[in-house]
Amino acid sequence: MYVVIMAGGGGTRLWPLSSPERPKPFLRLFEEGTLFQRSVGRVVGPGLGLGPADVTVVAAGAYAALARAQAPGVGLLEEPVGRNTAAAIALATLAIDRPDDEVMVVLPADHLITDEAGFREVIRAAASGLARGAFGIAAPLVTLGVRVDRPATEFGYLIPDLPARQVVDGLSAYPLERFEEKPDPDRAVALQGQPGVAWNAGMFLWQRGAIRAALERFAPDILVTVEAGLAGDRLGDAYDAVRSTSIDYAVMEPAARAGIVAMGAMDVGWSDLGSWTALLGAIGATGTGRVVQAGESAAAGPDDLVVGRDADPAGRLVLLDGPRAILGLTPSALLEGVRPSRARIEALLERVSRQETRP
Repeated sequence: MYVVIMAGGGGTRLWPLSSPERPKPFLRLFEEGTLFQRSVGRVVGPGLGLGPADVTVVAAGAYAALARAQAPGVGLLEEPVGRNTAAAIALATLAIDRPDDEVMVVLPADHLITDEAGFREVIRAAASGLARGAFGIAAPLVTLGVRVDRPATEFGYLIPDLPARQVVDGLSAYPLERFEEKPDPDRAVALQGQPGVAWNAGMFLWQRGAIRAALERFAPDILVTVEAGLAGDRLGDAYDAVRSTSIDYAVMEPAARAGIVAMGAMDVGWSDLGSWTALLGAIGATGTGRVVQAGESAAAGPDDLVVGRDADPAGRLVLLDGPRAILGLTPSALLEGVRPSRARIEALLERVSRQETRP
């Protein structure tokens, strides 16, 4: 087994904490380290028997220095530019020299998991059992689904074949009928009430040969373009030409229709920290939050706080009290009802500010 961690994305939903120069995976949101460092740390060590050499990070060249500084022992594949997850996974499939029957684990770099021991057990079971063959599929593509606990409209959903459920090496697993994109509120309520349905966390396991075969079958243009770029030492030209799309659209959705995708179910305290509200909850703060875009007007009430950047050349993070009007030249965050948690917000900004001048 080996692990590929995809580190990219602008983290625009956490502006102004995140920035194009330092997106969400590389921010010190918690004392325990950045989300990227925690993603590496939870798979390296005795729990899975993996060392740093078994982990490779795929990151755009703009973030290579950050990745090296924050996880110096792991492998690094540099993309000339970000082209979404299909190209990144094709690059990892081709460039990392492992046997075709070895299991590749693909994980995002920017998710929070509180039950790390439980997560490692899911990975172990899925790699040793499910990815080796199940439901009459010799080498399935495996996606890990997160237990649904609210009618979320910001996530995609996984719809399993519920009657076909099996327990594979201790892991509750299903053939996957289909992926369903982010729903409207009524559909989200219906999905929450449907047994076995899970959130799509963008976590995958498959044998190296299985994902290569799937790319050849469902996204040959992406595989051929990246392969030619590697072979000719012209990866930059290849990335200029390659189609930018997710692995879900390019491979997993048609593969599910073809009956070669299995889902493993997990409940490990997962969050994608995809909003200020999610981040506030994760640091133990009250209230909700949202980004106010540059030029957008909003108003902070007496129990609210505003996160912005000051106007000096360094653009340092600042915390402002409500009530106040918001209309800035750069994005800010309106945190509503958070005044009782001011100390936690201050600590968050201090952690991020400390690393602004270093990796």
